Amino acid sequence: MARHFPLPKTLRFTLFACLLAATGLSLFPLGSIAQLPVIRFVSDPDPAPDFKAKDLDGKDLSLEASKGKVILLNFWATWCGPCRAEIPSLIELQTKYKDRLQIIGMDVDDDDEDTVREVVKSERINYPVTLATLQVRMAYGGIGALPTVFVINPEGRVVQKHVGLFNPALYETEVRALLNMPIAARIESFNDTGEIFLKHADRATMLPGVNTEGLTTEQRAAALRKFNAEICSCGCKFTLAQCRIYDPACKISMDRTAAIVKEFSATAPNSRPEAPRETPSPAAAPLATEQP
Repeated sequence: MARHFPLPKTLRFTLFACLLAATGLSLFPLGSIAQLPVIRFVSDPDPAPDFKAKDLDGKDLSLEASKGKVILLNFWATWCGPCRAEIPSLIELQTKYKDRLQIIGMDVDDDDEDTVREVVKSERINYPVTLATLQVRMAYGGIGALPTVFVINPEGRVVQKHVGLFNPALYETEVRALLNMPIAARIESFNDTGEIFLKHADRATMLPGVNTEGLTTEQRAAALRKFNAEICSCGCKFTLAQCRIYDPACKISMDRTAAIVKEFSATAPNSRPEAPRETPSPAAAPLATEQP
């Protein structure tokens, strides 16, 4: 995030090099800085919706209690293969940064608390776990697939969301960056256009599976306004734009947005309609569409 590095790029890298040298880590040649891996944080992050719950040990659990730390809010389920696969790396991360990081497990779609308790015990999970209520799930956009991890900075704002099984090195790099610790990566910022919170889908200029290349600038803007005004009839109660982001596999929103594009492209000069483009998603366990 820009606020972490307000210095000019040249001076920023010099300080970064000094930090790496002080910690005994290898230093990249100056010319290779552009080749460093990139992590991305929202430029104007929203406050993370707080909640009050009890963990499996009956202790009070909330985001407010961990303010000042980096928080990884991990929505998962015992039956989810990718969720179970990333547990060891989350345990290791919690152990390594225990004083400045708090991972919170939000179990989704498990009706039997004893089953969750058995998994927590067998996996030796060292961070609090609670059963996520529908209210909390909807506050975070419905949670369309598992695992889903929200990255929350020490100020209590959501700076990133990851859906599916991710490289644990990415989580650690993000945690270190938010804690102002040295990292071997570049930090970029982006505007949330629905990737983090669906309420910002109206900012999007492109949507998964929707091809507007044949439209003029004015027609594309008009089509996007219609996508954000019309409710999808699949039952999700989201707008067409939100549904495309929430569930790219939804055939109803895909067909309806394609029909709207076709309506506008009928008057577009030199229009060349193309088939909607599918947007691949990382490995994740899909959930049934939730009703707000």
